[in-house]
Amino acid sequence: MTGFICVNKAQGVSSAREVAIIRRLTKTSCGHMGTLDPMATGVLPVAIGNAARLFDYLSDKRKTYVATFRFGVDSDTLDITGNIIENAGRVPTGAEIESVLKNFTGEIMQVPPRYSAKNIGGKRGYELARAGVEFELAPKKVRVYSIKLIECNNCDYSFEIECGGGTYIRSLARDIAKSLGTCAAMSALERTKSGYFTINSSVSTDVLTAENVKDYIIPTESVLPYDSIYPTDREAFKLFNGLSIPCGRDDGIYKIYNNGGFYGLAEVNNSTLKVRTKLC
Repeated sequence: MTGFICVNKAQGVSSAREVAIIRRLTKTSCGHMGTLDPMATGVLPVAIGNAARLFDYLSDKRKTYVATFRFGVDSDTLDITGNIIENAGRVPTGAEIESVLKNFTGEIMQVPPRYSAKNIGGKRGYELARAGVEFELAPKKVRVYSIKLIECNNCDYSFEIECGGGTYIRSLARDIAKSLGTCAAMSALERTKSGYFTINSSVSTDVLTAENVKDYIIPTESVLPYDSIYPTDREAFKLFNGLSIPCGRDDGIYKIYNNGGFYGLAEVNNSTLKVRTKLC
């Protein structure tokens, strides 16, 4: 059994818990593409079987979030699940916030939250933070394609954010507020899109059963935005026995088929075609 289920992750549960449910129902090894914190909801693509081999191809795809930042409060975790300090700063106006958003689009340098899964000397950042260990995280380059202010409710401001993989939305809350001389913590987060996968095509694990889970599996080949190659029998014999063959296609990654059925991914490099990853 191979493919994807686009899970609509519930609030208050871990991404690992959602994966475990899919694993139990399909009786197949599974993994998720991009962790969501327990407080977050929304799109969590779960790869089943060999589809997990696509992590390197899909993990950096564009993601879209609807996030709510609560201004005027501070938090050690950068969200409202941490130790909250109320009245820690002023609440800016919507016009003030909109005036600085352009500074947080494009390629920007961002310091990850201390309470994160970042690896520091073999330990997760959240493990060190909980133990009271002092440490610094180096800034990393991330890409934010757009930020739009979409709603205001007292001190809570909601945004639609499109960004690349590895972007911390909690860090955006901190940094946007800091640029306005105040502070903020993330109070809600929903991922509405992750590459091919959208909230409209997602399903809650609460409705999945061993009998219906197959109905929700998205075929692996349908999520891959690559052109297809159908080798002849002679070409296939060489390719699927680890050899490379001449190819007139442009350099790049392609979906490759064997006897008309999807097999996996192949790469053309300097007019030479070679199979890279088996996914069927």
